[in-house]
Amino acid sequence: MRLYIIIFNKVIPLEEAILVGLDLNTDKTFEQSMSELANLALACDVNVLHVITQKREEPNVKFFVGEGKVQEIKQAIDTYDANLVIFNDELSPSHIRNLEQALDIKVIDRTVLILDIFAKRAKTKEAMLQVELAQAKYFLPRIVGAYKYLSRQKSGTGSKGPGEQQLELDRRILRDRVSKLKKDLAQVVKVRRTQREKRKKNDIFTVALTGYTNAGKSSLMNAIIDTTSTHTDHYAFNKNMLFATLETKTRKIHLNNNRTFLLTDTVGFIDKLPHHLIEAFKSTLEEISEASLILHVIDVSNPNHENQIHTVEEVLKEIGVDHIPIFYVYNKSDLLDDIPITTRVHSVFVSSITNYHIQRLLTIIDNELYQTMTTVRMMIPFTDGEVYSELKDSSNILFTEYQADGIAVEVELNEEHYNKYKKYIK
Repeated sequence: MRLYIIIFNKVIPLEEAILVGLDLNTDKTFEQSMSELANLALACDVNVLHVITQKREEPNVKFFVGEGKVQEIKQAIDTYDANLVIFNDELSPSHIRNLEQALDIKVIDRTVLILDIFAKRAKTKEAMLQVELAQAKYFLPRIVGAYKYLSRQKSGTGSKGPGEQQLELDRRILRDRVSKLKKDLAQVVKVRRTQREKRKKNDIFTVALTGYTNAGKSSLMNAIIDTTSTHTDHYAFNKNMLFATLETKTRKIHLNNNRTFLLTDTVGFIDKLPHHLIEAFKSTLEEISEASLILHVIDVSNPNHENQIHTVEEVLKEIGVDHIPIFYVYNKSDLLDDIPITTRVHSVFVSSITNYHIQRLLTIIDNELYQTMTTVRMMIPFTDGEVYSELKDSSNILFTEYQADGIAVEVELNEEHYNKYKKYIK
């Protein structure tokens, strides 16, 4: 029985899918990956009717799965009245072409599903450009022979977002579009890099939140803001869904000791994250590579969290952030009966919902960022009053006294400020 949804008084058939996974006996997390695929489909408003898996030593050259399994999929399509087949691995152009001819139904893969979610979530100009670039790169080798596929694809998963109109263009136009997207994105990246350089010049520390999608990065950011500020108008959006937000959000955090740092929430990662997305989101991921400290947020309530940690670490290694200190933040500990023991030295268990150990996390951040601080006494002449103003904005002043010959202060300085204001130090 076909299901429908009503949007703006229009009745639209709900996509109903058969999920297909190939277990090559090399992936210990195959079952979790298939479960995740179902959640990805749900995030795209796709109703999952049936799941089919197969064990093989290697993919079939023609159909990815065996020919007998193709017949099983075709029978399932007829039995469940499905209108979509989703594979858990990225398919080659020939695989998609052969499967669609054999099954006479739209076939997409995990990559298209993730691209579709990103397209739905993209709100800012940068995110839209990044998603469209990833879509264009994915479909570029698949444009030939895609017109039969496009004739059926009037709407639905894999056709949404800023890049949908590009699927109808030929390869030459699509290549031109990729070039233009790269140029447009480069301009946005230039602005972002200028902002980062300004932060460096002003000696502002940056802490980057990273982790698996839906680990609770945005909710942790909100908890930190809630703990350190009385204002709630700069909260990050958070919701219990995969890739709830794509935009990089940065908030200035003020600690009780007048120290500050910038907290940045970045896009989450996922198993089998399409390489096109990693490339397209390089400008966003640069926020991580420029950070003073990385907080790797982990959903400790997820039984598969160790594998998720490994997935994130692989991506971090790919973008080259090995030199940046990393602390492991085990979030959602309120969902556990007992706090487990971890062998990772730099780790803390928190709950962004109950604020458990949020203050402890802030102390860890404070100690890590400001461990090289030196407490000094300074005498600033009244004629150099702008120096005192700079210190008030950027440093933790412990004591101030106005004397006959100037302003006497006791202040914590980092190495750069120590050298900059050396002549005032007593």
